[in-house]
Amino acid sequence: MAAAIIAMIWLGMLIGVSFLATPVKFVVADLSLPVALQVGQATFHLFAKVEWALTTALIGASALAWRTRPVVMVITLMIAGVVLVQALWLLPALDARVSEIVAGGSPAPSAHHAFYAGLEAAKALILMLAAFVCLRPRTASPR
Repeated sequence: MAAAIIAMIWLGMLIGVSFLATPVKFVVADLSLPVALQVGQATFHLFAKVEWALTTALIGASALAWRTRPVVMVITLMIAGVVLVQALWLLPALDARVSEIVAGGSPAPSAHHAFYAGLEAAKALILMLAAFVCLRPRTASPR
């Protein structure tokens, strides 16, 4: 049950940060692109720290259910993998692009942002799966 609660709280935060707040700031007419990018950069750096804490909590909760539901740990490790890729590869790559734009440059086209958004969507789906699996009643194993 703890893993389901963590997954659902994380999913709500992910939807709020990545799918609501982030796109909205780019439709505000008085917010320049460099400022919007810097706000996004600060938001995602803080959220990345929160996600590390949530990853740790989810791994701990999944470890408690390991014997009865090993699939929960597999799903948790998938989520942790996404967080790891984002933190170690994509955020630094996107930070470099933001720095270049803020400095007045125009970076070459890149698929980093689309890949990050795709991983956010995948993470949301995996978190939904984690909550579903954790909340689904266990069936008695055949003897």
